[in-house]
Amino acid sequence: MRSSSKTTFLLVICLALLSAAGMAQSRAASPERELFDATNRERLAHGLPALEWNDTLAVAARKHASEMAHKEELSHQFPGEPSLPSRVNKAGAHFVWLSENVALGSNPAVIHAAFVKSPAHRANILDTDMNVMGVGIVERNGQLFAVEDFSKAK
Repeated sequence: MRSSSKTTFLLVICLALLSAAGMAQSRAASPERELFDATNRERLAHGLPALEWNDTLAVAARKHASEMAHKEELSHQFPGEPSLPSRVNKAGAHFVWLSENVALGSNPAVIHAAFVKSPAHRANILDTDMNVMGVGIVERNGQLFAVEDFSKAK
């Protein structure tokens, strides 16, 4: 094989491996990523730009989802728990606007469907001021406690 043919062959093999790895990763998506992707599909269906994943918002969301799972109750703030802005600041996120959705369900599709049916939750999903999102999901006794934190990043 000539050098250019070898290079082309190796490039094709690398692209095939990357594609296969991407497909395997998408099949094994976490519930958090599934909910994030469902939210972006909803936004795109309404002509809105997709939100970017924000790790610090996800940390804050996961911590709150863990608190809800521990208490086996839905709430935006439990007695003695910091407020949403305080939780997000503590996680290291900087924001201009901030909102949150919380839910309980058997899987991300059920949770997303519930959010879309609720006018307040749907408004958060379709808020044109938001550009980033973090999702936290904690499983307890077969149920998923989910938190979506939305923000307009600075």
